[in-house]
Amino acid sequence: MTQHFTKATSSFAALGRLLRYARGYRRQIIAATACSIINKLFDIAPEILIGIAIDVVVNKEESFVAGLGFETAQEQITILAVLTFFIWAGESLFEYLFQVLWRNLAQRLQSDLRQDAYEHAQRLDMSFFEARSSGQLVATMNDDVNQLERFLDGGANAMIQVLVTVVAVGAVFFVLSPLIALLAFTPIPLIVWGAFYFQRKAGPLYADVREKVGDLSSRLANNLGGIATIKSFTAEQREAERLKASSEAYVEANRQAIRISSAFIPVIRMAILAGFLATFTVGGMMALEGTLNVGAYGVLVFLTQRLLWPLTGLAEVIDLFERAMASTRRILDLLAEPVHVRDEADTPLPEPVRGSVKFNNVSFHYPSSGAGITGISLDVPAGNTLALVGATGSGKSTLIKLLLRFYDPTEGTIQIDDKPIQSVSLKSLRNAIGLVSQDVYLFEGTIRDNLAYGRPGASDEDIIDAARTAEAWSFIEALPNGLDTEVGERGVRLSGGQRQRLSLARALLKNPPILVLDEATSAVDNETEAAIQRSLKRIGHNRTVIMIAHRLSTIVDADTIAVVENGKVVEKGSHQTLLDKNGAYAAQWRGQTGQA
Repeated sequence: MTQHFTKATSSFAALGRLLRYARGYRRQIIAATACSIINKLFDIAPEILIGIAIDVVVNKEESFVAGLGFETAQEQITILAVLTFFIWAGESLFEYLFQVLWRNLAQRLQSDLRQDAYEHAQRLDMSFFEARSSGQLVATMNDDVNQLERFLDGGANAMIQVLVTVVAVGAVFFVLSPLIALLAFTPIPLIVWGAFYFQRKAGPLYADVREKVGDLSSRLANNLGGIATIKSFTAEQREAERLKASSEAYVEANRQAIRISSAFIPVIRMAILAGFLATFTVGGMMALEGTLNVGAYGVLVFLTQRLLWPLTGLAEVIDLFERAMASTRRILDLLAEPVHVRDEADTPLPEPVRGSVKFNNVSFHYPSSGAGITGISLDVPAGNTLALVGATGSGKSTLIKLLLRFYDPTEGTIQIDDKPIQSVSLKSLRNAIGLVSQDVYLFEGTIRDNLAYGRPGASDEDIIDAARTAEAWSFIEALPNGLDTEVGERGVRLSGGQRQRLSLARALLKNPPILVLDEATSAVDNETEAAIQRSLKRIGHNRTVIMIAHRLSTIVDADTIAVVENGKVVEKGSHQTLLDKNGAYAAQWRGQTGQA
């Protein structure tokens, strides 16, 4: 119970966090709130006018309106008709205004929240993305933001108007008859207690609903992304069952929340009936005895429903509120995720960037697994080629991630042109490095769009030149639409070798002084590997190249080869030097070339 109460009260904490986030919208919030209040005041005024009209009909020249200077009953009815017209017109005007203001606020706020969440996510460390599914993040930035929008579209106004109704109608009641006011207000504590009781029950349930939405989104994203694997293993039925299980979990989470929220109105309805009967009976008796004006009795009867019936809407309002606050917590928690690799330097790398790279006693270990590197020192002069070899998980790719500042080392420094990379801006650092990885990612769009990704606005001449250098132009030229060929999601319409050559061309068009190849030839056929090797011989001149390779035949011309084992450099030298040492590298070479 304590845990449930803590989760429920966190909804109000989430609302406070949302208001702090939205402080730039203070004027719009105040204006929308004011229009909601005025609209509700106009909305309850006709009931008061009906009671006054009854008073005019019954008491004529002795009515309340007569005391304002309108002597005849006809004049009094006329002035009431005029007031009714302006009240209805005012109610309509302010209903239009609050709807426009709240809905525009909802649109603006949801757009800014989604944009801020996405931009913040882009600044987060790679460890954040490695620990979370993309489906959960998409659900947060899309479905959760939309859930908050739905609350602002209608729920916020409903909450305000319920409060205004209680205060305004309560004031009228206490002016006309304090006794009946006490009787009419008797059910309100029960109604409010019921609202908070259901809120405490519903809060954790809706938090669970949001989690189930994320799980379902993640399952869909993973399955659609891996559709080829699913088909190749004829696992369609199995995956359909797994999706059904996730979908049913979402349905069940919603079913529990719906069961709680649906019970609210029937319970509260009986409390409202008690208040209405008290007003109807006691007020009627007082009117018959002459201690209560007949017109006032009419006002009280009509306003009792105005007071109590809107409280049944608390169920729907609380439903919207809990869903929205569960979503708000997830959005704001994402925005609160700390950025460990900070871009705090404004200084760019000195131009022109020569491209020398130094790893000085660098250590780093992943918090989740403890794997990493320890005390690695490497010196790559500008224009030289460094090759990193070693078993999977030995730490080669970790060096590349540290060079790109996807992570920061726990010990030691990394320098480019003798400048520590933490002392230069991230943009300057990453602009100086071109990355070609084993897992090529192409964005949905044309070949031209993907090649120019690192250099928007590049001319077709430069794009074609980079494609020729990467030996990609021959297959691009043969395509019916050439550079305008759509590659599909993640480049699915192209072969693996074609995607790899485009990735290399994309990096070359960026024209970086440092080119990093992370096992760029490990997943391609022999023809593509030979083409990439020819490309590398051309582009390696006057450019620093750092290669990670399993196939030792691709790195025999490297200036320096470093063998990495268990996070440490165990051997270092040229191809021939390492063969002469007859160590780990030589043993691996013999294994790959079939030598005894």
